[in-house]
Amino acid sequence: MSQSSTRTVDVRGPRAAAWVTSAVLAVVLLTASGPLAAAQAAVFAVGAAAGLRYAPYAVLYRTLLAPRLGPVREREPEAPVRFAQLVGFVFAAVGAAGYLLGAPVLGAVATGLALVAALLNAATGFCLGCELYLTVRRVVPARTA
Repeated sequence: MSQSSTRTVDVRGPRAAAWVTSAVLAVVLLTASGPLAAAQAAVFAVGAAAGLRYAPYAVLYRTLLAPRLGPVREREPEAPVRFAQLVGFVFAAVGAAGYLLGAPVLGAVATGLALVAALLNAATGFCLGCELYLTVRRVVPARTA
C-alpha cells in the first residue's frame, strides 16, 4: 500500500480549499484569464503530484485557518482527494489552453465544469473527484506490492 493511500487529512481542509478554488475559477470565468487558469492548474498539479501537505491551499489552511478552528474531529483518506486534484488539474489545464490558444468557449466550458465541482464540494462537502476515485477503484483495484 502506498503512503498516500494510508495518509489522512482533516476533512475541513479540502472543503476550505474548494472555496478558494471556487473564487479563483469564478474570476477566471469573469475575466477569461488564461494565465490565472494556468495558475490554478499548477495548484491542482502540486496537490495531485506531491500530496496535500504541499498543496498551496492546504498550506494556507493549515497555517491560517486550522489553528483557529479547534481540534480535528474527522479525517478522510488523502488518496481520493489527490485524485480529485488530478481531475481538477485536467479541467483547469484544458480551460487555460482554451483561453490561451484562442478557443474561449473551450476555456469557459472546462473552467465552468471545474467551478461547478469546486462549488459543490465547498457548499456541501460532496467531492465529485473523490467519488470518481471510488468508482475507478471498484473497477480497477489498487495494485498490491
